[in-house]
Amino acid sequence: MTAKPLPFACALALTLNLFAAEPAAEIDARLAELTKTHPVAVTALVSRDGKIIYEKAVGLADLEHHIAATPATKFRIGSITKQFTAAAILRLAEDGKLALDDPLARFFPDFPGAEKITVRQLLTHTSGLHSYTDKPGFLQSVTTPIAPEKLLASLRDDPPDFAPGAGWRYCNSGYFLLGEIVAKISGKPLADYLREEFFEPIGMKDTGTFRNDKPPADAALGYSLADGKLTRALDWDMTWAGGAGALYSTVRDLQLWNEAVFNRHVLSDASLKAALTPVTLPPGAQGMRYGFGWAMGELRGLQIIDHSGGLNGFQSYLVRYPAQKVTIAVLANAEAAPPGLVPATLAHEIAEKFLAADLPPAPTVDPKADPKTFATYAGEYDYGTAIMTISVDTDHLFAQLAGQPRFEIFPSAPDHFFWRAIDAQIVFLKNEKGEITAAEHHQNSTSFKAPKLPPALKLSDAVLDAITGGYDYGRGAVLTITRDGSQLSAQLTGQPKYPIYPKSETEFVWRIVPASVEFAKGADGKVTKATHHQGGATFDAAKIR
Repeated sequence: MTAKPLPFACALALTLNLFAAEPAAEIDARLAELTKTHPVAVTALVSRDGKIIYEKAVGLADLEHHIAATPATKFRIGSITKQFTAAAILRLAEDGKLALDDPLARFFPDFPGAEKITVRQLLTHTSGLHSYTDKPGFLQSVTTPIAPEKLLASLRDDPPDFAPGAGWRYCNSGYFLLGEIVAKISGKPLADYLREEFFEPIGMKDTGTFRNDKPPADAALGYSLADGKLTRALDWDMTWAGGAGALYSTVRDLQLWNEAVFNRHVLSDASLKAALTPVTLPPGAQGMRYGFGWAMGELRGLQIIDHSGGLNGFQSYLVRYPAQKVTIAVLANAEAAPPGLVPATLAHEIAEKFLAADLPPAPTVDPKADPKTFATYAGEYDYGTAIMTISVDTDHLFAQLAGQPRFEIFPSAPDHFFWRAIDAQIVFLKNEKGEITAAEHHQNSTSFKAPKLPPALKLSDAVLDAITGGYDYGRGAVLTITRDGSQLSAQLTGQPKYPIYPKSETEFVWRIVPASVEFAKGADGKVTKATHHQGGATFDAAKIR
């Protein structure tokens, strides 16, 4: 589960491949390098044909008490929960208790627009519902318990993002509703249904719904890295996550789950096929290749079925290579995390080594490429969750995703480039005049277009300095605006710091979430307040320093 609007952050992260010659030793060295400066907990597991062939835990599950992580350490797994919720819905459908094309109105007749939204659309993120985790102020409420009916009531007045079936957008609201549908139809809480139907029969003894008032033994604490220091992350009360992200697990239990799922011990052949069939999107719509709680993609031509998860303090990733019968699971207890610690990227690096014999040759450099043309690609591209900056340095082309290291990219064909550090490609798109207008990015489970941005608006030092300071966002939360040269950044209490970009002298936008903020001046010309816009909601925040 993630409070970010687009679940590509893990898939887009780029890290250097520091592996040497022998897979296990190389992975050990990689994990040690990632946690050398900041010893957060990371657990990783690889299995093939149902047998564990690599298992490792590094770092600390509890930094304050210096408790080392083990392969049995339990982590909150966020949105990997969604495949368990989807499996529960499919099991109920197999039992004839519901149908995937049932309208939401069958279960929640008073929910606005429920007669036009289907269970299938909730499963595939095509319902058009606005994700409640994207609402302004969400993180200011998430540390206190909430009853399911109260959370559902809070969704009623949210305007939809699009008409049901008209688009695709990752939606935690849909999966929270699915969890409540399971409870309503089965007559028992989602936690009990999952335990009785899946966890106990499969032997998943270290998986369950996380309860803040009664956390499981051997549970990792969550951390966040800010200004070079690890501190305890915002501690979600997991009643807010439900069927969208409330589970905890271990790498061992996730391996058991994958073996059960892909050996047809969880769902029928027909149900599993439906779950792993990417939703068909309407013309012009963009989205992931997503089925029911699972995403589909490729690594160097090998099919993968995966899902990532993330919430404050925790990151997770689970992937299956069906043809090779390989499972890789990686869990970590940091978000925001130390540089390079992205479970999805790490899992793909691990696969590069353990599946080396199965992978086709890596792309090769086009010897006809002319470095003199590289300058035409330079600029900034809107990746939704961040900005990708393409630059030229002495006849070499480089790509840098905001907040990450710079990597060289190499030409494989005209307008086509690839990373050597990770399995990713970028194609620069031109208009009829031959001008670069966008980039098409291909990696893991994603393929999408990133528009090329116009040159950034330049503001004077005086304008930028007037905006810096703190703004009262309510309930003890302060939005702090800081300046580094010409770049302003915003940091809400308990959250990471993100850059904001000017649309004018008074209006700035985030590029990691669909939100903006306007700064207003008083009669004396000094900034007195900020007006925040996000998800159809607007509120004022007085400047307090």
